[in-house]
Amino acid sequence: MMAVAAAILGGSLLVASGAPFADSFARQHGAHLSMEFEAGAAQSDADATRSGAGAATEKQLAETAHRTGVEAASGPFRTVSAAPRTEKGPELPPVTIVGRGDPGGKVDTLTLTSGRWAERPGEIVLSADGGIFPELGRTLEFAGLPGSPDLEVVGVARSATRTADAWVLPAQLTASANPAARAGYQMLYRLTAADTAAQVAAGRDAVAARLPDGAATGSQSWLTVRKNAERDIALFVPFLIAFGVLGLVMSVLIVGHVVTAAVGAGQRRIGILKAVGFTPGQVVRAYVGQALIPAAIGTAAGVVVGHLLVVPVLSEAADAYGTTPSGIAPWVDVTVIAGTLAVVAATAWAGARRAGRLRTVDALALGRGPASARGRWAARLGARARLPRPIGLGLARPFARPARAAAMAIAVVFGTAAVTFAVGLGSSLGEVTKARAHQVADVTIDPHAPPADAPPGPDPAAEAKARAAAAALAEADPAALDAAIEKQPGTRAHYGRATGQVTLAGVSGATDVIAFDGDASWGGYAMVTGRWIGAPGEAVVPTPFLEATGAAVGDTVSLDHRGKRVAVRIVGTVLDTRNDGMEVFTDLTTFTAADVELKPTSHYIALRPGTDRADYLEALNADLQSLHLTADVPEPGNGSDQVVALNSLTALLTTLLVAVAALGVLNGVLLDTRERAREMGIHKALGMTPRQTVLTIVTSVVLTGLAGGALGVPLGLALHHVIVPAMGDSAGIGLPASVMDVYAPGRLAVLVLGGLLIAVLGALLPAVRTARTRTVTALRTE
Repeated sequence: MMAVAAAILGGSLLVASGAPFADSFARQHGAHLSMEFEAGAAQSDADATRSGAGAATEKQLAETAHRTGVEAASGPFRTVSAAPRTEKGPELPPVTIVGRGDPGGKVDTLTLTSGRWAERPGEIVLSADGGIFPELGRTLEFAGLPGSPDLEVVGVARSATRTADAWVLPAQLTASANPAARAGYQMLYRLTAADTAAQVAAGRDAVAARLPDGAATGSQSWLTVRKNAERDIALFVPFLIAFGVLGLVMSVLIVGHVVTAAVGAGQRRIGILKAVGFTPGQVVRAYVGQALIPAAIGTAAGVVVGHLLVVPVLSEAADAYGTTPSGIAPWVDVTVIAGTLAVVAATAWAGARRAGRLRTVDALALGRGPASARGRWAARLGARARLPRPIGLGLARPFARPARAAAMAIAVVFGTAAVTFAVGLGSSLGEVTKARAHQVADVTIDPHAPPADAPPGPDPAAEAKARAAAAALAEADPAALDAAIEKQPGTRAHYGRATGQVTLAGVSGATDVIAFDGDASWGGYAMVTGRWIGAPGEAVVPTPFLEATGAAVGDTVSLDHRGKRVAVRIVGTVLDTRNDGMEVFTDLTTFTAADVELKPTSHYIALRPGTDRADYLEALNADLQSLHLTADVPEPGNGSDQVVALNSLTALLTTLLVAVAALGVLNGVLLDTRERAREMGIHKALGMTPRQTVLTIVTSVVLTGLAGGALGVPLGLALHHVIVPAMGDSAGIGLPASVMDVYAPGRLAVLVLGGLLIAVLGALLPAVRTARTRTVTALRTE
């Protein structure tokens, strides 16, 4: 059941994770490549000549539709980046607006999800995936557009490849756009070959080949958009495949063990069946059928569980794209069901072949021949070691039945591997949560004001208080605030954190900027590659930023903040998943040098060792009263929904695997005690107490458990070091070393003992059952 459920869930997510995006992309003729060109791309050839390098005309851009490798194109469309403002409200994040006459076209046909298309100037259509709350009838003020117009939201549309945040009629965007807005042209292309990043890059180079140098200012590949769309679901696939494989291997082990044990325990019955006319093939098929009955029940239950788990995930993804849920592909069910039953049948057949080969006379003579002498040397060695007799007998037992002990050890190996992997995965997810929270400060000054565009919450008074605190921090004198913090003898280090939003050429949506006033290297920002910010003009970014922009560590990118360009050089990548990884971390001086005003909205303080935090807060808040500010203890970060879901699934699947491993041990010990019933009766007749009986049987699995634990821990480590990076790659994020180095030596030793615990748990029930058996009953057993 567990193996089938995990396999159906993982396989279905792997197959269907891209279905909503693929359906939307095909239906809307999505753009494989969207490119933005400098506003200097003028209206005529003469204007282009006057503009100089980097200028291209609309005619030149239209001709790119016929370049080699271009299947179809739409544009050029006029584009502007501007920050809107709500009616009598604060300014919202900047958005990319495209001038477009209608939602149709050869490339990137827009789907209206509500309302209608703009019919005249003064109207705007928002993207369903943009950064503005799409409320029909709402009025937005755009100071960055010609004439600073008020635009009414008349519709909401969806672009398969998210080529813009909003659309207006072309007449709304003129060549004389406000210089405070970054203006340009946009071209959308479908390529003849666009399955790989190299093919998309080749198409981009072909388009820009005959244009003036510097005309292309940015581009976006459909592969990046697709990966972002599939990221949340794809995160689960490597994890589920790992547990599915573990479950299938455990199924094979248990089926083989049970069938082999059944053949061993039923040899006399097999002899009788053959004596009355059963052929070897009929005997083998009987045992295979016995194995397939419970396997079929478990498979059916696993299919139901898998469907229940996968349907909500696929429905959520479909809702995001306005499509119907794709459902589970029938061939996934067929493949998993047929494959599982085939593996069970093959395993059962391999175990039952011995029954077919048994000679009738040998099977009927079972129990009348001399007992095997295997393992007697181990018993004699235990006696010489002067171990207590019950312990010596127990430790010698695996050597009497080495094949059975090996089967139990393998079950413990995979159970321990599952526990090791689960512990490591949980710790890695905890490190990711910790790293993305950046909460290592001892004291913070952070008003936690809600976003200006957020709808009213359940506590308007608290929100008003938070906004007032944020306003006070914005108006506070930075020098006075720094002096109040540095005045405290317990201050070890501190920095301010300013936030803003910029736009990038060719990338829709706003990119968050986090600018630090002071040294923030101690602030909990986990580096993946490169180094931390060391000077003004340097920046670190998350991995998705590099994928979206096509940049690399060492490259310089241009950020647009309300018409002002700020150039930063990327010196490293950092782990952060906010805003889909579209963030830039830099020094505040980088922006002030470009005449861009950003003020810290929060401050973070580290205390000297031994400083009492309560006393420190009391003294600091006394000095902050004149600034109307309050310092507090930072709030703990919350894990994401994906982390919670992964931890829940990990706990569930690991519990099932450990239970299966323990049942494998139970099966072997139960068979062993049934075969040794008469022997145990003799021991009881000679004075062995029930407690000594339990000790003997439990001790018989100690070596098996320790060996299984010692082998299972390295297997779990290997699984962790393969699956966790694969999950990070599926999520589009790089992982720092701290996420992988989660196994301390003490933890590994405990995990090895976990194999012993699994073995002991499996042996307890047969041990207690044997201890309760009456001596006379055991002596009569054949």
